[in-house]
Amino acid sequence: MARLTRRSVLRGSVGVLAAGSLARPHIANAAATTATAWWAQGFAQEEDVALRKFVADYEKASGNTIDLSIVPFAPLRQKIISAITSGSVPDLIDANPLEIVPEEAWNGRLVDVSDVVETQKARYLPNALLSAYCYDNVKKERGYYGIPYKGSVRPFHYWRDLVEKAGYKESDIPNTWDAFINFFKPVQQKLRDQGMRHVYATGFVLSTVGYDVATTFDQFLIAHGGGALVTPDGRLHADEPQIREAALKSLTYLGDIFKGGYVPPGTLSWNDADDNNAYHSKLVVMDLDGTLSTEVAMIADKQAYYHEMVVHELPLSNDGKPVPAVFPVNLAFVPQGAKNVAVAKDFMKYLIQPQINGDYLKVGLGRFLPVFPELVKNDPWWNDPKIDPHRPPYVHQAFVEPTTPLFYVYNPAYARVETEHVWGQAMADIMANGIAPQAATDKAFRRLDEIFAQYPIHQA
Repeated sequence: MARLTRRSVLRGSVGVLAAGSLARPHIANAAATTATAWWAQGFAQEEDVALRKFVADYEKASGNTIDLSIVPFAPLRQKIISAITSGSVPDLIDANPLEIVPEEAWNGRLVDVSDVVETQKARYLPNALLSAYCYDNVKKERGYYGIPYKGSVRPFHYWRDLVEKAGYKESDIPNTWDAFINFFKPVQQKLRDQGMRHVYATGFVLSTVGYDVATTFDQFLIAHGGGALVTPDGRLHADEPQIREAALKSLTYLGDIFKGGYVPPGTLSWNDADDNNAYHSKLVVMDLDGTLSTEVAMIADKQAYYHEMVVHELPLSNDGKPVPAVFPVNLAFVPQGAKNVAVAKDFMKYLIQPQINGDYLKVGLGRFLPVFPELVKNDPWWNDPKIDPHRPPYVHQAFVEPTTPLFYVYNPAYARVETEHVWGQAMADIMANGIAPQAATDKAFRRLDEIFAQYPIHQA
């Protein structure tokens, strides 16, 4: 795992700041032309406003045109796969799902964008560079096939007012993994006793669709000691007792949450926005969800945003050790067959300039995090709880506490694991099909072995 500490971040930031001022916007030198770009629609309207603003700024500065399509999250996934399969592709794509970059890089279907990444390589977080550095099985080598432009971690979110209504104080909440989650079980009962008959303790996504279920399970796996399931050399460690025990504990625990009635039963078919909707309606007291989408969607409700909603960093593991947070990095990529590669690259060179990138993320309300440490160092917009109560713990979890890339960064086989929802199916086997956790765990590991056998990584 690549771990990022306060010391490493600050040391890197000092080096960056000493290197000089930010570069001016990169402007294409070639004749003005048009590139098509597909981007995922934001959870908050401000994210789309931010994207359009900076596209317009780039067009004005460069004379080029970006023919931008902003597409809802789920339909964009289908649109991307269809385009890559047919060969009729745009020039630039916002990776959705994130694992599509290592998966399609493996198949030799992406354009190398090392020249774009190189313009800011010294400034990037280690996780950002790792996430973009993918293995091409045609060339039998790694290269930069994604352009990192924002990131996130996965904190807990809970309603302070519901905890207090149940008769508890925030100081009562334990800070180890299972105990933290278990705290919300009696909260559910006490709220129901007061007439909130349909409230649930948690809002975990435990389905076989969408993206959230995969990262939720991975975070549980890491918290229970399974963080070395896939190592940086691309190898699967499915036979190690500690890894198998961590998977069994995670599946058993989540199965018990479901069977105990501590999560809405509809979670078995939830997509990525459904837990957000459940949280916003106070159907659930607590959730584990990536980015600050849960909060920024309600930023206009000042009472809820500033006084009732809480972002809570990951608790310690059950044995009292820091739990590395999964740190997904959002990438843009250029597919093979793109007609205007130069303009697509030029636009991304513009967007990843730290000053511009930081402004872009701020216009988007800080739902996503910078992938340049210098942008959060000593910036009160990111760090002052008086300005915003949610960003400081979010930033602290990402830039001070340990983090780790998602497993598919090391081997695209795990992208296939997520696409097939292997762990989601294991949960469905336990929760809906009555299969014992041990049998469901063994079945999942057999499928992991089969998938990884198809993705040999040749070591240099």
